[in-house]
This record gives sequence, C-alpha cells and structure tokens, in this order.
Amino acid sequence: MLIRPFRLGDYSAITSIWQQTGLDQSDTVSLNDLAQQLAWDSDLVMVAEKDGKVVGVVVGTIDGARAYFYRLAVLPEMQGSGIGRELVAAIEKRFKQRGVNNVLIMVNQANPEILPFYLSLGYEVQKFVTLSKKLSS
Repeated sequence: MLIRPFRLGDYSAITSIWQQTGLDQSDTVSLNDLAQQLAWDSDLVMVAEKDGKVVGVVVGTIDGARAYFYRLAVLPEMQGSGIGRELVAAIEKRFKQRGVNNVLIMVNQANPEILPFYLSLGYEVQKFVTLSKKLSS
C-alpha cells in the first residue's frame, strides 16, 4: 500500500469514499473545503492507494502550534485492514516534520463506535463543548 499526497485526479475517488462512509455534507461544501485546504497546504491532504485504487483519505491542517485532522475515511470494505492507522501515522509524521506536537481531532457524537480506534492510537477524550453557527451569506 502507498500513502501519498493528494492529486487532482483523486477528487472523485475521495468524495465517493466520503459518501460511502457518511462524511459528505454536500458536494459543494466538500469541494470548497478541499479546495481551501489544498490552497492552504496541499501536503496535508493524503490518500491511501492500493493496487492503483484510492482506498482512504485524511485531511490535516495546522493552526499555530496545534494540528488537526479530519475526514479520515477508508472504503467500507477495506476498514479494519490497517489503512486508517497508516493514514493517521502518515499525517502525524507530517505534523512532526513541521514542528507540531499537539494533535486535536473531533469525532461526531453520532459516531461513538470510532472512539476505540482513536483510543488505540493513543488519543485521549477531552471534555470540550463545541458550539457552531451557520452564518447566512
């Protein structure tokens, strides 16, 4: 398996993975978020490729001394095979190369079954309340 930076030709494969795993919000939001991150720092959008096919994706970002990753997704039929672990290890390596040692992730409360995965990677549950508001345009 190969973990590599995102290429433009990967877009339809990763949006399909996001759709299959329930991480898509809307095509417009996904495209805008991805385009913004690619413009900001394209090296932090990484894909897993197996036998020439994109099977996983993770999107990271750095804000000062903190790093975040989100939209970690693996094709449903490939989950449990270590691809997610490899993607997390790869993005963490990129963060360390940039001098960032503190990583934060957010997990949707509607997806508690993912918690054991992150706990097994050494992440700890923090007690934060996240508030959000959609601003109309």
